[in-house]
Amino acid sequence: MQYSATHLVVMGVAGSGKSTIAAALSQQLGWACAEADEFHPQSNIDKMTRGIPLQDEDRWPWLQEIQGWMTAHSAAGTSTVLTCSALKQSYRALLSEAKGRVLFIHLDGGAELIGQRMQGREGHFMPPALLPSQLATLEPLTGNELAAGSLRLDISNSPEEIVTAVLAGLTLPAPAELSAC
Repeated sequence: MQYSATHLVVMGVAGSGKSTIAAALSQQLGWACAEADEFHPQSNIDKMTRGIPLQDEDRWPWLQEIQGWMTAHSAAGTSTVLTCSALKQSYRALLSEAKGRVLFIHLDGGAELIGQRMQGREGHFMPPALLPSQLATLEPLTGNELAAGSLRLDISNSPEEIVTAVLAGLTLPAPAELSAC
């Protein structure tokens, strides 16, 4: 099937390395890039900053904004790389309704490693105390999602190894003009 654009959604819980991998993929592919955190309304950021987990009613408008961003890029013929936790299959189903081909790159790892990474990060509103709620919410990629071309990758590998695995594991169009996160 021919698509006007491809959207790579780099997903996983906070601290899994989404921003690092998305930036590297965007640079390698020359695709537009965005951080899903940029689409959160201030009310969501305020909740998370206070250590309050988001609920579905907080996430639906946020996810619709992200889906709209992907669709707008698809209408322009532009492929994208996007970070988004996309923790539930229902969230991924909504994102998959964007125009173009939507593939998920699930960065998966153990709670201890992710917790260590979160402790070492600076300037992010998501406190490490919310990691257990994210892990409890996470629904791994389904067999149908994997069969459609999405990938699940172990974050204990280096960023270079993960990017290489993504590029090797996906059938992607040729790089366009250079863009980065």
